[in-house]
Amino acid sequence: MLPHPTSRLLFREMTPADLDAMASMLGDPKVMTFYPAPKSRDEAAAWIAWNQGNYARHGYGLWLVETHDGEFVGDCGLTWQNVNDRLELEVGYHVRVELQGRGYATEAALACLEYARDVVGVSLLVAIIHPDNMASRCVAEHLGMRHLEDDLEGSTVRTVMGVELGSSI
Repeated sequence: MLPHPTSRLLFREMTPADLDAMASMLGDPKVMTFYPAPKSRDEAAAWIAWNQGNYARHGYGLWLVETHDGEFVGDCGLTWQNVNDRLELEVGYHVRVELQGRGYATEAALACLEYARDVVGVSLLVAIIHPDNMASRCVAEHLGMRHLEDDLEGSTVRTVMGVELGSSI
């Protein structure tokens, strides 16, 4: 099962055939500004394999996001993440640089939030964001998220934002 299509976007599971698109996006220093480093082609292949494992294990992961015309936009979806020694369901998203600023991340993340609420049935959804990533923070705020806590991963402090999913958005 996938998130419902939006007015502009479709979701599908990643496959090895998506390696060129994913490697290009995850290897882009601008997309990966708030990660330790851009990902290599092998790391992008591992990213796809990790998500395929998530689909098999949980029924969801990060999905490939495309326009209704089939243009690759990025990825967005749900993954379990360690936050201060407990597991939380996170909505994550990446959008190709040339498509950023058009509302695609917010649109895709909202569809994933609805999936988390209606299909997965969790009561809390989080976004883990580098404190300097204002664009990602704006997406989270558009989802109704607020700052919950900070989390230390290695030497990096991460902002954890969240929204209760008990009622309709």
